[in-house]
Amino acid sequence: MGYRIAVVGATGNVGREMLNILAEREFPVDEIAALASRRSLGTEVSFGDRTLKTLDLDTFDFTGWDIALFAIGSDATKIYAPKAAKAGCVVIDNSSLYRYDPDVPLVVPEVNPQAVEGYAKKNIIANPNCSTAQMVVALKPLHDRARIKRVVVSTYQSVSGSGKDGIDELWDQTKAVYNPTDDYQAKVYPKQIAFNVIPHIDVFLEDGQTKEEWKMVAETKKIVDPKIKVTATCVRVPVFVGHAEAINIEFEDHLDEAEARDILREAPGIMVIDKREDGGYVTPIECVGDFATFISRIRQDPTIDNGINLWCVSDNLRKGAALNAVQIAETLGARVLKKG
Repeated sequence: MGYRIAVVGATGNVGREMLNILAEREFPVDEIAALASRRSLGTEVSFGDRTLKTLDLDTFDFTGWDIALFAIGSDATKIYAPKAAKAGCVVIDNSSLYRYDPDVPLVVPEVNPQAVEGYAKKNIIANPNCSTAQMVVALKPLHDRARIKRVVVSTYQSVSGSGKDGIDELWDQTKAVYNPTDDYQAKVYPKQIAFNVIPHIDVFLEDGQTKEEWKMVAETKKIVDPKIKVTATCVRVPVFVGHAEAINIEFEDHLDEAEARDILREAPGIMVIDKREDGGYVTPIECVGDFATFISRIRQDPTIDNGINLWCVSDNLRKGAALNAVQIAETLGARVLKKG
């Protein structure tokens, strides 16, 4: 016996990836519904070797459905997630709406799988921000060994983090650079993204952080350990898919780089590619379509007593969004619902 699954926002980049990953991982599905807004009604999406036509989210009855994977913005989620949850369907939400709600677990299955058991307070589980998800996968096994005091992270985030509009803007601006007759103005980003980097993701807060940077701080504390100090600089780069992060970690106890490398090799969800030679590391373009979080450039930080530097790369549409949501559904099924 399998599950009745609804994918909400099935025509978007993340929604389509959710459908792909459910099929790839052979999630036990008895029935699946692809839901979208009325303007996308009837649009066809793929689920394995099947083609689904989208149904109207506004009129859909979630009664009798087991799990709904939400991949719509916070505004729409605010309307529809409580309806699904009230109908008895467990919501796994990819927006930021519920991440900081103390009654909603924020889950990365390789890090805090036990947290799914707290879903019942609101019948909702939150999926973390894309930049946080891959980082905490790397941090947790090291934290278990040597206790992390402080993390300094600089991100290099692809335009797919802004959705289809971000991808289109990079494509159109790149073409315009080579064809100066095209008068193309920035719409999604405050400055040109093609052949440029922008140290600004989400809105600015009063203390000078952007909200993306604040998210990494708050979510790491909620998922891994509230005692960890985190400071982040989040940068948008002209890459279509795949987020990269340069992470500096300070520990309470000494951790040798060789041991750190061994720990990460054995950790769930991680692939270590770390050769000290030309090309002996992973870049964003190489991680696209993969389930793993890739770790490279593991080395001691000689400027502090107990420090390690590393490079972390992952497909943000997968581990940073769709894959993590499906893994949450798998964990929920194994620990709580126990069907299939």
